[in-house]
Amino acid sequence: MRIFLINPSDLSFGVGVITPRWLYVLAAATPSKYGDPVIIDECLEQSDPDEFQPGDVVGIGIHTANALRGYEVGRKAREKGAYVVFGGIHAGLYPEEAIAYGGAHAVVKGDGDQIWATVLADCAAGSPKQHYEGGHAQPGEFLKARWDLMPRDKYMWASVQTVRGCPKHCSFCSVWRTDGQKPRQRTPEMVVEEIVDLRRRGFRFIALADDNFYPVPLRDIEVADRREDKTRRDQLQAIRDERFALMRLLEELPSDMIFFTQITMEAAEDVEFLAAMRRARIRGALVGVESVTDEGLKAIYKGFNLTGADLVSRLKRFREHEIYILGSFIFGLPSDRPDSFRATAALAEEAELAFAQFVMLAPFPGTLDFRKWEQDMEDDERRIEGHPLTRYWLIPSAQRPKMYMPHPTMSSDEIRERTQGVWDRFYDLSSIWKRSRLTPNMKARLAFLLISKLYRQMYANTGISTDSARTNRAAQWARLIARPCRRLFHAAPMPELQVPNLQGR
Repeated sequence: MRIFLINPSDLSFGVGVITPRWLYVLAAATPSKYGDPVIIDECLEQSDPDEFQPGDVVGIGIHTANALRGYEVGRKAREKGAYVVFGGIHAGLYPEEAIAYGGAHAVVKGDGDQIWATVLADCAAGSPKQHYEGGHAQPGEFLKARWDLMPRDKYMWASVQTVRGCPKHCSFCSVWRTDGQKPRQRTPEMVVEEIVDLRRRGFRFIALADDNFYPVPLRDIEVADRREDKTRRDQLQAIRDERFALMRLLEELPSDMIFFTQITMEAAEDVEFLAAMRRARIRGALVGVESVTDEGLKAIYKGFNLTGADLVSRLKRFREHEIYILGSFIFGLPSDRPDSFRATAALAEEAELAFAQFVMLAPFPGTLDFRKWEQDMEDDERRIEGHPLTRYWLIPSAQRPKMYMPHPTMSSDEIRERTQGVWDRFYDLSSIWKRSRLTPNMKARLAFLLISKLYRQMYANTGISTDSARTNRAAQWARLIARPCRRLFHAAPMPELQVPNLQGR
């Protein structure tokens, strides 16, 4: 019985930007008696159904965007006689769908760290259950990934997770509902041990792939401190203290190491935290700006963000601490107007964001937005390829609309065209060259330009365009750019590197 772990993708670029961590965590959860699992990341190359044999186990992890491709892989694997097991956020939300469309014998809901061995044992016995409940793994149960199984020459960045869960409740995000609002934080020692393993293998750029690297805003501690019972304050302070302990350990790692993470805007008000991030060489962060208007932020339950000049000031505060921001913006909110696109592009430029992404509003399963949209669409009888619009991920991509929620003043085509225009403006060659001044030398500026163009090809043209020829052309360009980009992140292995000791610091 061979074990396959597959990350589905419609597009393969030959080189990946960030390692899909879950593949290597499940590899670690695979008991040694079954041998090393075969890991297939379809972002690198497509899987071959002829590899599957009767009795094999094919584990497929899906989110909404790659669910349709995942179902295709699952059906082909089942046709070959393999046991098919689905996991991931989308499968957890729609387990019966994975059975009906993906040929699943079993579906795992929640974290797979502990339950995966049980699933494999049941498959080996020829009696897998249809449903498994993985629940929320606690910090001590998080597994270190099997990075020894990773092809070293295929990824630009490696990834390590330090915390799961997010205390926020943004209406467009499912993380707080699927991973919980209580941060589950690995110990600093566990995190750094895994990072050292990656640096020994030649990776010096590491993504801290967290739901929110800043799980305890200062304001939350201040509110808890006003209560007579200080238990909650002490709990929050302990989480915060562990964040600082982790960053102190990151300081001790080789000076050529660079980290990137995801964080909320509130961190800009926490100067002590930003200073610790700088010392730890956390040089980049994805920040969800989402909207540049008060109305837009209120609509998505993100009132803790600022707008206008205050927003620019807050974003620049990250840069003052040498933390360069990838800003994420949403277009298509009910409050958006034609001038919102120009205003957003101007703000991204004024705030001196290093990178930006501009996505069109989409209702994702598991979110409050999706629940409301699904209720609003109850009387809509339209079908595309036999599927209702509320199951848009089952519609072939060529027929799938780019916008699902009607806008009060703009058509879907107008929103799509204006969104593409913002991408074009922000990633214009002259604009990229101007932003590249943040780098230390000419070689780094050229690298910044190349990476910016790669990012645009991977995430703008392939995701927004309705023209299949343009999509294919963008994918081809991304493949050409990706390989030389990967070499920019290459580093000599450091096999003798030791794990720093937190004791006494």
